[in-house]
Amino acid sequence: MKTLARVRVTDLPAVGAAEMLEIDRLAVENFGISLAQMMELAGASLARLAGQAMGGTRGKRVTILTGPGNNGGGGLVAARHLANRGAELHVVLAQPVARLHAAAKERLLTLIEMQVLCCVVTWDLADGELEAQLAASDLLIDALLGYSADGPPRGPVSELLEQASRSSRPVLSLDLPSGVDPDSGKVDGAALTAATTMTIALPKRGLLTASGRERAGDLYLADIGLPAALYARAGLHFTDPFVDGPLVRLD
Repeated sequence: MKTLARVRVTDLPAVGAAEMLEIDRLAVENFGISLAQMMELAGASLARLAGQAMGGTRGKRVTILTGPGNNGGGGLVAARHLANRGAELHVVLAQPVARLHAAAKERLLTLIEMQVLCCVVTWDLADGELEAQLAASDLLIDALLGYSADGPPRGPVSELLEQASRSSRPVLSLDLPSGVDPDSGKVDGAALTAATTMTIALPKRGLLTASGRERAGDLYLADIGLPAALYARAGLHFTDPFVDGPLVRLD
């Protein structure tokens, strides 16, 4: 696999939740870039990084922990790519299918047509079954909570985070480890400690704090196709780090 370019995190602007929300709004409303497009690009890079973390994909067991929002949708895209590359996939949904955002639900339907195993925690999986599934995994992909999570994890999400933490299996987190505050890096309740975190578009400010770094593990940044003009509109100076590909390692 081609060695990924390395970029100093200090060469990039870091953003908090409110700034990233504005960037997403500009992308959709002003630049015609849909959430589905961004989700597809994030998920493709996430699958690549998962393969790198496992030393290949064929025959590897991967469990994807999926929230109802756009972060979960990115995890479902990664599931499709990993299944295509021969991994044994198991998708665990934190919420019933009806609660998924529209773009994420579309990607789940694709996986169902592919006959990828998809279950809802507590409804379809007893605690013992979930524990065994997590323990047998070569990698857990954390696509539960993104930057826009409202408060500490609650209900099935919190329970799933606690189960995943107890499994002691390596975790690859999308955007930031679930339970970590995107602004401060602090934890209030259940949270994951990742071996690797792939943040998207721009580094989240919380990942660069002492507590955030402790939780994030190795840090990567993925391109989701946002132009420099969009960042300029948001008042950010951005020099594109993706000249050699859509995924870079952050130092």
